[in-house]
Amino acid sequence: MQATFDLVRYLSVLPLFSGLPAQDRERIAREGCSLQRLERGDMLFTAGDRCDAFHLVVTGHLKVYLVADNGAEKVFELAGPGQPIAELCVFNEHSHGMSAQALTPALLVRVPKAAVTALVLHHPAFALRMLAGASQRMQGLLRDVESYCLHSGLRRVVGYLLDQLDDVAAPCRSGTPLTVSLPVSKAAIAARLSLTPEYFSRVLRELEEAGLISMDRREIHIPDTSRLAHYSQATA
Repeated sequence: MQATFDLVRYLSVLPLFSGLPAQDRERIAREGCSLQRLERGDMLFTAGDRCDAFHLVVTGHLKVYLVADNGAEKVFELAGPGQPIAELCVFNEHSHGMSAQALTPALLVRVPKAAVTALVLHHPAFALRMLAGASQRMQGLLRDVESYCLHSGLRRVVGYLLDQLDDVAAPCRSGTPLTVSLPVSKAAIAARLSLTPEYFSRVLRELEEAGLISMDRREIHIPDTSRLAHYSQATA
C-alpha cells in the first residue's frame, strides 16, 4: 500500500490542506511528509518524547492517553481516519504531554515541524484552519469535563452513540433505524468515557433490554435515535 499511496491526492481532500495551492501540496508531500505504518499495540509516541511532527490518521485507530502514578489510564481521544494527532505540539518547544498507541493496524502521514512552520508563515488561511481545529478540540474537552462531572454513565454512553451519527443527514437521524459500528473495542470506548468495561457492557445490556438498541458484536442497531436520547435524559 505504501508504494501506491497517492499522498498528494490524499492531502487535497483534507480540509486542512485542501485550500493550499496545488504546488505547495505537492512540495510538502514530496519533501516533507512521509508514511508511517503501525501494528496494533505499537506506540506512535510516549509522554516525554520530543515533539517534532504531527500525524494524520489515514487508516486505523489510535488512543491518546495519560497514565497516572498509580497506573490508572485515562484516554483523552480515540483518533480515526482523517484526524490529526498532536498538531499543536509542533508549535512549542515542549515534549509530548501524552502518549499515543495504535489500537488497530494503522497507516499515518507524518508532517514534520519544519513543514508546518513554513506553511503557517506563508499561508495565513492554513494557520486559521489549524486554530479552528484546535478550538473544536478544546470545546470537545470542555464537553467531556461537563459530561464526567454532571452526567450519568448511561447518558455518557448514549451521548457517545449519538455522536457517531454526526455524519448522517439530519432528516435521517430521527425516527429511522440506524447502525453504529464501534470502531475499536468496547474496553477502549469505556476508557474514553471514564467508565469500566463492565459498566459499559451493563449499560448496553440495559438499553438492549429496553428495546432501544440491538447488538451484533460491534454493530449497534438503533431503531429510533430520538427515543434513545429521551430515555437517557429521563433516567439521568
